[in-house]
Formats: sequence, structure tokens, C-alpha cells
Amino acid sequence: MSSAASRPTAPTGARRRGPLLPTLLVIAGIVVAFLILARFWTEWLWFEQLGFSQVIRTEWLSRAILFVIAFLVMGGALWINLRLAYRNRPMYVPTTPQQQDLDRYREAFEPLRRVVFTGGPIVAGFFAGSAATAQWQNALLAFNGNAWGSADPQHGIDLSFYVFVLPFVRFIVSFLMTTAIITAIATIFTHYLYGALQPAGNGERITRAARIHTAVLAAVIVAMIAANYWLDRYSILSNQGDRFDGASFTDINAVLPAKAILAAVAVFVALLFVWTGVRGNWRLPAVGVALMVVSGILVGGAYPAIVQSVRVNPNAQSLEAEYIQRNIEATYDAYGLDSVEVERYEANTVAEAGALREDADSTASIRLLDPNIVSPTFRQLQQNRQYYDFRETLSVDRYDVDGQSTDTVIAVRELNLEGSQERTWVNDHTVFTHGFGVVAAQGNTISSDGRPEFMERGIPSTGVLGEYEPRIYFSPNSPDYSIVGAPEGTPPWELDYPDDAAPNGQVNTTFSGDGGPAIGGFFNKLLYAARFGSEQILFSDRVTDESQILYYRDPVERVSRVAPFLTTEGSTYPAVVDANDDGMGEVVWVVDAYTTSNEYPYSARQELESAITDSLTESEQLAAVALPEYINYIRNSVKAVVNAYDGSVTLYAWDPEDPVLQTWMDIFPGSIRPMEEINGDLMSHLRYPEDLFKVQRELLTEYHVTDAATFYTGGDFWRIPDDPAQADVPQPPYYLTLAMPGQEQANFSLTSSFIIDSDERNVLTGFMAVNAEPGETAGEISEDYGTITLLELPRDVTVPGPGQVQNNFDSDTAAANELNILSRGGSQVLPGNLLTLPVGGGVLYVQPVYVQSTGGTQFPLLRRVLVAFGDEIGFAQTLDEALDQVFEGDSGANAGDAEVEPEPDGTDGGTDDGSGDGTDDGSGDIPADAQQRLNAALAEAGQAIEDSNAALANSDWTAYGEAQDRLQAALEDAIAAEAEISGEAPADAPTDEPADEPADG
Repeated sequence: MSSAASRPTAPTGARRRGPLLPTLLVIAGIVVAFLILARFWTEWLWFEQLGFSQVIRTEWLSRAILFVIAFLVMGGALWINLRLAYRNRPMYVPTTPQQQDLDRYREAFEPLRRVVFTGGPIVAGFFAGSAATAQWQNALLAFNGNAWGSADPQHGIDLSFYVFVLPFVRFIVSFLMTTAIITAIATIFTHYLYGALQPAGNGERITRAARIHTAVLAAVIVAMIAANYWLDRYSILSNQGDRFDGASFTDINAVLPAKAILAAVAVFVALLFVWTGVRGNWRLPAVGVALMVVSGILVGGAYPAIVQSVRVNPNAQSLEAEYIQRNIEATYDAYGLDSVEVERYEANTVAEAGALREDADSTASIRLLDPNIVSPTFRQLQQNRQYYDFRETLSVDRYDVDGQSTDTVIAVRELNLEGSQERTWVNDHTVFTHGFGVVAAQGNTISSDGRPEFMERGIPSTGVLGEYEPRIYFSPNSPDYSIVGAPEGTPPWELDYPDDAAPNGQVNTTFSGDGGPAIGGFFNKLLYAARFGSEQILFSDRVTDESQILYYRDPVERVSRVAPFLTTEGSTYPAVVDANDDGMGEVVWVVDAYTTSNEYPYSARQELESAITDSLTESEQLAAVALPEYINYIRNSVKAVVNAYDGSVTLYAWDPEDPVLQTWMDIFPGSIRPMEEINGDLMSHLRYPEDLFKVQRELLTEYHVTDAATFYTGGDFWRIPDDPAQADVPQPPYYLTLAMPGQEQANFSLTSSFIIDSDERNVLTGFMAVNAEPGETAGEISEDYGTITLLELPRDVTVPGPGQVQNNFDSDTAAANELNILSRGGSQVLPGNLLTLPVGGGVLYVQPVYVQSTGGTQFPLLRRVLVAFGDEIGFAQTLDEALDQVFEGDSGANAGDAEVEPEPDGTDGGTDDGSGDGTDDGSGDIPADAQQRLNAALAEAGQAIEDSNAALANSDWTAYGEAQDRLQAALEDAIAAEAEISGEAPADAPTDEPADEPADG
């Protein structure tokens, strides 16, 4: 029997490891695994609810396959070669000082060898697999790519090889080379560590096994170099050059054969390495490597440089002509510019009476309402409550008013939680769940007091758009998530809209659509509580068996997720459409989506973000979408529609002839619906996309030149004018309804102008418009849709560009004086968008001028309109008056605001009072007498200024003094009238009458 004294005791100072650390590690692992599960499972639920589970399944499966293959290739190659190097280590190592030093390292490394030889390949394989997963789209395209139907001009290979196959093949070659290099480094180090490789000392420097092993790895690396050289022969067709993109004369006649020679030399050197492995002579591969280096310098570098310098540079215009022509033709094909119709436009700069008579449709449709300025006005007059809001930049669409298509500025009344006063989890996620309705105003007219002429307004909505589902659960500014739905019979708790006649002053509702995954079960509650970091999801009584959770609510983001293979436009626009031809409409968001590539042979490469940047994108908060850095091919292949009520996403094939789209439709069958399913009402609200237009106009600054010799000189290149209101930023394109010269019918178009490519002169050289109207026939696009008309102005006629016109506006004496008057008394003048129209045989510029208060309640009202034609300038309260001023008293056509006049009874007969309830009691209108007094005072001030100048010129000081007195009196009258209009009572105003200030909702 042993005693306690005989039991072994632990060494002094030794500490027994407790279970705490392993337990914490296990718990941490479980938490991390659960969070990963929560993310992946909730993603699956979201895609499944939308009906796009095939997309996420295919993406995950493709990524998983690529990860496994790359992991096995990298990890397996490293694991096998490390073990081969270790297994073939020499049994006896000569005793040298170097080996004695290595013995110490071998002894220290031996306890870790198994971990390193196993863990190293696993870690390397993990990183390789992670990198390979990013190639899932290229892999799918390479294995499923459809034939393009046309070949490149050099090799005669179908373009599908360049767009679909070549990018993935280049990745494979680069990946194998990287694997071979990493493996070779690890293998050589292992041979050195265990004595198979001895760079110094006497005797055998390398064992036979190490020699064969190293030589084979070197042969693989050189073979991959040869493959890269060979693939360069095809990639060279997409080179980015200094003057034009694609292979040049030197590329075709010097670089191309040089690549073939270098590839052959590399293959020869790879065979020499194999020979060395067998025969043991390192001299031949050493000579071969030197030959590769010399060949790379002479054949790959010096020879093309000599050809460029001696042959091409002295004769560049003629020698490069063939390849420039290839570039021009490929660019037109790749960017859809083959529909460009170039016309000579002999622009007249002299305004004559009746000049606009033949352009009556265009004149009547000129948009006065600037969607980039009037958002505060919409907000002030139609926001209704602080928890609603409108986007800073509104949208332009067209709707029927009295049977006629009218340009319309439209906005969705979105939910804005920042305006809510009681921010709690219950309010933020279960009560305030949606916006309500749309607000629309005619674009070509305004009320007598400068406010928008609303054609759809109020809560509930009333107007010309008819009945539609007004609840907006999905919009760009929606909350990150909302929980909606409740068991039948439960009193509704979602705030629908305010109503004084309802209990508690508001109407409540319960979401009844299918808008998000079910969240009622405990497991789903747990997952979503983890995903959104909100324990309230687990314990709230409002999360029931009938509840749904709505997230990813930005329409652009929804489309980007269900179609990750498409490039989406950063902005979206709303439309009220009749979905089922039953008279009941719905609000939808339209998102334009593109197929893009950067591998189209000879096409001009563009930096996408730079091409689509203008003064609006600089200020507007667009959805954060992933954009390809460069492109040389783009198609508006898909129109995506997101239902604002239930969030359903529908993708329509807009360009079914696009080979890239055809391939994706084969990969994801049924995900993209045919165009034939687009009904007529939805078709009438689709339009030509802005980003595509911006890319095309950027190209046409140079590619309007189609002659190779002229293109080479670059003497006729244009540029996009800067926005007159924002220096060094391109002017945005504008949607307008107009008839181009020679066209009988006005069409909804997207327009832009060009000026001479000079920093000093702002002279108009061209005007571009695309027919943005697809028609209203179900499933059929109008044949004129997408037709680009490019007007080239005479080079010997100086037509002012937007910058010159803005300068003329700012320096015009009458306009400047009146604008100075308008900007006094606590007001601010805001110039609107400067529109360019090719009408009247020349070029007409129109700019609305808004005025808003500098303090207190601020919202811009349209007060004046500036017009220019040649050097003639008009400035009046209405566009119609301003046009008549320019065209000798009679423009020959009526503008959309021709009938706008102050009503004698002090109301304009149709202006909303700002309450947003759809009624119209006139309480928010500007008194007509105040407006009339302001108009009269401004007219008197203008006349007094003219009289002062005339008297000053004649040195008639008496007349000058009288004119100055009249000017002072007129300014005082104008300031008083403006104060009354803006709601700020003048000092001597009666205190028992409150100032007329629009309700702020």
C-alpha cells in the first residue's frame, strides 16, 4: 500500500492548465460560427423570398468549386513538393562549417516540421482559394459563353474568345505561375536546409533528386512564361495607347511577332531545364535563361522601339490609319454608336420674328421646373409631416395631362426617420415603416406666384395619376429594416398617414404583401437578432408568426444583389404605372442595368466613374454600387423594375441580341424575363439611361471624327462644357421633349451640348440628342428609340456656348439690375439649369431663375426666365414673354406658361395651400396685389436705371437726380412687396394680420 508521501509530486513552480482557456476558445468559435450562419442563412432567405435563389446558389457553388480547386492546386503542390524535398534529403551530409550551422537550425525546426509542412500548405491554399473565388463570373462566362457572331480584324477569331475565354485563361496561367514560384521557393529552401543543396564548399553542390526536382519546377515556371507570351498576342488587341486604343502598327508588325519568338524561346528553355534534370548539366539552361533575358531586351523591347522611332514616327498618319480605323469601327460597335446620325446644322445667330413657329411643340414643352432645385419647394408644400421627405434631385418623366404627354417632375414621399421626434426601437422598426404617395408637377408651367403647378398632390393623393397603391415600403432612403405584418384581427399599428378626422389624428395599416422573409419562428428571430444586433427582435410582442422583415430596401441595391453580373446605374426613378390593366396602378422604381466588358478588341477604353461624373453626381447621394474601373464595351441590356410596395424585382431583357446577356440568361434561366412581358403603360415610362448617354457623349467628343487621318491630328476634337453654375465639373445631360431639326414630331429626349476643345473659348460646336421614348406598345420598342442625332455646327460661325451665354446673362444690364433687386431684402437668387435647344434655325438657351429667402422658411420659387438666341437676351416673368422679347416681339409660338397670369381675386385658381391634404383654400397663395406691386416696382426700377444712364450720358444732372429718386422709391416698394410675398411682414404692416407663410407640414 502506497503512502501519500510516496506519490510523485509536481515540480516546484509548475502550473496546471485549467479548462477556462479552452472553454473560452470553444465559446468564441461557436459565436463566430453562429454569426457566419446568421449572415449566410438570412441571405438565403432573402433571395428565396424574392425568387432569385438560383442566383445565390449558383454564385455560392461557383465560388466553392473555385475555392476547392485553387486550394487543392496551391496547397497540394506545396504539400507534395515539401514532402518530396524532405523524403529525398541526403542521409549523410558532409561536415562543413556551413552544415554545422544548419544542423542547429534543423534541430530547432524538427519539432515544428510536421506543423509547418501541413499548416503552410493549408494557409497558402486558403489564401489562393479566397483569391480564386473572385473569378466566379469569369469562370461562368468562359464555360458558358455564346458565340459572338463577329471576329476580330487581326486574328479572325470570334469575339467571344476575347470577352469570355481569354480573361479566365489568363487568370489560370497567372495562378499556376504563382503556385509554381511559391512552391519552387519553398522546395529550394527545404533542399538547402537538409543539405541537398550546397551553394558553397567542395564536392557535389546538389544531389540528383534535388536537381531533378528543381529543374522540373523551373521548367514549369518557364512554360508558364511562354504561355503568357503567347496570350499577349491576343491581349495586345485591347492595349491602351496614347492616341488610340488597340494594337498599333508597331504592335502588329513588331510586338506581335516578338511575342511569338519569345514564347518559342521560353518553350525551348523549359525543355533545357527538363534535359538538365535528366543529364545534370546546368550550363545549357543557364545559357537559355540568358537567351531569354537578351531576347526580351532586344526582341521584346529594342526592336519595337526602333520600328516605332525609325519607321512609324516619321510616317505615323499614314501607317497608323488602318489601325485607327479599326479602333473607330470597334468603338462604334462596342458602345452602340452605330445608330448615330450626324447632321450639319447651319445655326443662325440672328433672332427674327416668328422664328419659332415651326417649333411650336418644342417651345410648348420647354421644361421650366428644375428638378435639381425645386426639392425644397416640394418639401415645403407637400411634405405634410416631418417624418416624410423628398430626394434632393427629383426625377423627370412624362404623363398624360388632358390627353397630351407632358414632361413631369415627380417625387416619392419617402419615409425619413430623422424627422421623427420619438426615436425608439418600436417606432423606428414597427410603426414608421413606409412613405406615402407621389407628388408630381408639370414641367413646362408654373403658377402665377412661381410655385409648381401640382398635378398630383396631397395625402391621400389626388390628381391626374388616378388610383394606385400609395404605400412606399421600398425606396432609396428607407430604414435599414422594418418588421411588418400581424395576425388577422390585430389592430393595425403601422402609421399609414395623418388624418385629422381619424382617431388620434392618424390612420394605421398592416402590410399585406409578400415583401420579406418570415421572421416569426424562434430560430429566424435569433438569426435576425444576431444579424442586426437587436435583441428586441427576440422579445418584442410585435414580432409574430405573421411578421415579415424588410431589408435591402434601396431599389438599386436590390437589383445589384439579385443580378451581381450586371452593372447598375447609381440612381433610380419612380413611375406610377397600371400594372394589371385593371385601372389600379402601382408605384415602381426603374433601374437601368448594363452588361460591360474591358476586353473588346480595338475598342476605346473608358474610365467609367470619370465618364459618368457631372455636377449632379457630385452633389447627389447615389447608391454605393460597384463599378468596373475601366470598360470598352457596354449595353443597356436589362431594365429592372422594383415594386415600391412589396419590393418584388423584375428583370426584363431590354437588348436580347447582346451576346453577354444571352450568356447570363443561359447561366440563370428564368431569372430575366423577355421584353414581351412589359405592358404598354410601363413601356411608356421607360427611357434612355443617363449613364450610357454620358459614356457615349464622352466618346463622341473625339469619335464624331470618323476619318482616320483627321482623327490622328486631333484638331477637331470637342469637349463637354462645364456646368455654368459649378466650375470644372461637366454639365449634366437633360431630359427634354423636343423635335430635332427636320423632325415633324417632338420626342422625349436626352440632350447635351459640345464646345470647342479649348480652355479659352466657350464656343458651341455640336449638339447631341437621343430619342429616349420607347413608345407605349406592350413588349415592343419603338424603332426610333435610341437613335442618336448629332448636330455639327459650322466652324466659321461663332455660336455662344453655355459658358458664354451664362456670362451674357450675368452681365446683361437689365437682367443684372433686376436680379440684384430680387436678391435684396433677405432673398437669394438661384439660377436653374441652362437648357440648350436647336430651334428657330439656331440655338436657343433657356434658364429659369428662382428666388428664395435667406433665413427662416426657405424654398425656391420661379420668378424670372432668361432666354438667349445669338446675342439677343430676354428676361421676363414668363418664358412666353421672354421669347417674345428675343424674337422681335413675336416668337411665333406659345410656351407652356403662356396662359399664366395673376388672378384678379388674389388667387391663381389652383395652387396648393401647402397643407398637403389635397384641398385648396388659397391660404398659402401669394396675394395678387403684392405680386402686381412687385412687378410694377421692378419695372419702374428698370426704367429708372435706363433713364439714369441716359441722363448721365447727356450730362443732364437734373434728370439724373429725378431718375435716382424714382429708383430709390421703386426699390423700397419692391422690397416691401417681396417681404409680404415671402411671409415677412414689413415694419409698418398691421400686426393683427399674420404673415402668409406656407405650412411646413
